[in-house]
Amino acid sequence: MDEPTIDLSRSHVFRLADMTPHKNPNGSESWNILHGRLPTGEQIAVHVSTQPAGSPPNPAHRIAHTEIICLREGALDFQHDGVTEHATGGDVLFVAKGTMHGVRNVGAGPAAYFVLAIGGDVNQTR
Repeated sequence: MDEPTIDLSRSHVFRLADMTPHKNPNGSESWNILHGRLPTGEQIAVHVSTQPAGSPPNPAHRIAHTEIICLREGALDFQHDGVTEHATGGDVLFVAKGTMHGVRNVGAGPAAYFVLAIGGDVNQTR
């Protein structure tokens, strides 16, 4: 994993401008911000992703943890459990453990979002 080793018992600013993005095959970019265990015991990981307009989505996948996706800008279709919900900048997507899901940029510009993964198999993700 290429996440920075950070003491999660201390506050810290993570500067995206100081990090190198990972280029994904579909043209999207992601930045692995942190990965570790909080002092309260939860395993967490945080990454930031940007999907260009018109890019193919990452394949749908099932997770064994919980995710909270905060859509900073753009528009996404969130497919989960046989349902598609539309989200726009400022919306928050909740992905329950065990959910097969995916997101697709359906806007005219980039979709930028933060993903907070909590518990479960987080120590094996990203």
